[in-house]
Amino acid sequence: MLSNLISKALNLPERQVSATLKLLEEGATVPFIARYRKEMTGSLDEVQIQAIQEQNEKYVELQKRKETILSTIEGQGKLTPELKQKISDCWESSALEDLYLPYKPKKRTRAEVARQKGLEPLAKRLMMQIATDQPDTLAARYVKEGVANTDEALKGAQDIIAEWVSESEGARNRMRRTMERTAVISSKVVKGKEEEAQKFSDYFDFSEPLRRCTSHRLLAMRRGEAEGWLRIDIGPEDDEDSLERISQLFVKGRGGTAGLVADAVADSYKRLLKPAIQTEFSASSKEKADEEAIGVFAENLRQLLLAAPLGQKRVLALDPGFRTGCKVVCLDAQGELKHHDVIYPHAPHNKTAEAAACIEHLVKKHQIEAISIGNGTASRETEQFVRDLKFDHPVQIYTVSEDGASVYSASAVAREEFPEEDVTVRGAVSIGRRLIDPLAELVKIDPKAIGVGQYQHDVDQGKLKKALDNTVVSCVNQVGVNVNTASKHLLTYISGLGPQLAQNIVNYRTENGPFSSRAQLKKVPRLGDKAFEQCAGFLRIPDAKNPLDNSAVHPESYNVVQQMAKDLGTTVPELISKKELRQKVDLNKYTTTTIGLPTLKDIMNELEKPGRDPREQLTEFSFDPNVHSVDDLREGMVLPGIVTNITNFGAFVDIGVHQDGLVHISQMADRYISTPTDVVSLHQHVEVKVVEIDRKRNRIGLSMRK
Repeated sequence: MLSNLISKALNLPERQVSATLKLLEEGATVPFIARYRKEMTGSLDEVQIQAIQEQNEKYVELQKRKETILSTIEGQGKLTPELKQKISDCWESSALEDLYLPYKPKKRTRAEVARQKGLEPLAKRLMMQIATDQPDTLAARYVKEGVANTDEALKGAQDIIAEWVSESEGARNRMRRTMERTAVISSKVVKGKEEEAQKFSDYFDFSEPLRRCTSHRLLAMRRGEAEGWLRIDIGPEDDEDSLERISQLFVKGRGGTAGLVADAVADSYKRLLKPAIQTEFSASSKEKADEEAIGVFAENLRQLLLAAPLGQKRVLALDPGFRTGCKVVCLDAQGELKHHDVIYPHAPHNKTAEAAACIEHLVKKHQIEAISIGNGTASRETEQFVRDLKFDHPVQIYTVSEDGASVYSASAVAREEFPEEDVTVRGAVSIGRRLIDPLAELVKIDPKAIGVGQYQHDVDQGKLKKALDNTVVSCVNQVGVNVNTASKHLLTYISGLGPQLAQNIVNYRTENGPFSSRAQLKKVPRLGDKAFEQCAGFLRIPDAKNPLDNSAVHPESYNVVQQMAKDLGTTVPELISKKELRQKVDLNKYTTTTIGLPTLKDIMNELEKPGRDPREQLTEFSFDPNVHSVDDLREGMVLPGIVTNITNFGAFVDIGVHQDGLVHISQMADRYISTPTDVVSLHQHVEVKVVEIDRKRNRIGLSMRK
């Protein structure tokens, strides 16, 4: 049943959906299914598998909600076979809640008070709108204790009618259709707050169709409202027309009772129906904006985690500063701390010669191969200082983002790694390790602290965390990890592991030395057959006797590779090293009921470059040496820059002036583009032109158009 619904919702063949759900129920992870179960799923990718998983979770939750609703209505003795069938067949949340609304336990509403006074029969009679009925005559029968006169009786009956209208499935759907077509979102500044709310000045008197409102504008307005600077309204373009459309459902004829019903409908529209649907659209538009913003954040995080690594080289890292000096750490090729110090090359200390001697000495002593400089305060000055130094061997110089380094340095993870060092040393170590392997270092930090989001604090935090966690898992498994050097934090994200098994692997490694084969993983406490199946293909052992242990070939397929080598009269190492041997393999000979051409092609691709890192190579970058602050900028300047953040309205670029500039999407190319990611990626080196400098609001407008 659910597989059919998911198939229709995602426009995927039901067979593939059903197979994926079965694998998920058996405990398989998304990366494992995408990589090693292509024959079962029809080669669905991670995005499709994730969508199936999320859609299934949504329907499971909806099923639980239906059970609660059915139980509640049955408890009231009002569950008819027709209503039960309607609820059972409903798989859309808002439609389900509409069905439930008339039976939902209510607080003491005006309609409920009227019912308790016995006025519901009068409301039903009025709704019939019989032309010959006289309202006062009808109401006179209900004047009694608790109902002072006919006016009170009619008012109570109208309250009941108003509630019926607001709970009507037809009225709510008609109101929704009107809102879908014509809803307008508007915002105004709170009177007297104009000066304090300047950063929201674009929204002081703003209005546009809701369907055209981009996620970043909606989230900006919502933030302004949350901070008390703006008032937001979402409503139909024409209230009179909207009310008329609702009235057509209930008002029949022109008699006195019809007039009372019309008044009740107008009251319902203003007091109940419109506010309810406004709330619904406010929530759904926020949800849509959240999804877009979370999608942008997740994609930025993916690019950041998959940024080019320097690799295992000896690094000197500098966390720049003026008054407090520059923290210096020396790391070996594995990222282990060997030395730390502080130098004071800048004002107010100006101990430039002493600092230069220190760095030159450390570079020589530790045979440093690269220098990593944090991009915060005093970054440009420190970079220039380092580039002016003389070394006895070539040293590469890089500037890296230090976003989140302070969060890491004060975290439990950092305290565990460096219990004897203070936060400044830990932060500098993080800056160095980000150069060696950004993925391995950034997994230790809450993704929200990395600084590549768009209104990340305003979106649904549960959904954000889930999306970012999924992104980290995807990236870690895409790259794979060296089981003998990976931290427990990195191992935690490997398919099938988690915190406890990751710790068990580290403990086993500490007690028994490096793993010599993947098979040895089975000796790790509590790492059973299922966990081994899920994790083995993503763990690498570079110096293993079997070269396949350092590849993405899963142990379950080793026998296939061995058979290929045997059939060619050669060995697995030779098959890997000699292209001409691999070209002789006829894959069709090795298909079985469980291994088909998709997996066999993956195996052959992996044999070509076993254990290859999918990330790009790192390249050096330098800012314009003549530009250090916003005061140095002039319109028309063409400058080198690094993309630091991507949103759905453009990209922010660091041009070395301690204030990122914005390349609006309209300034990214001479052709139409639908999203900034069509043109740029995170940390990409770009050339930009300065087109606007707003010193009052500290904003820089840039262009990439030729």
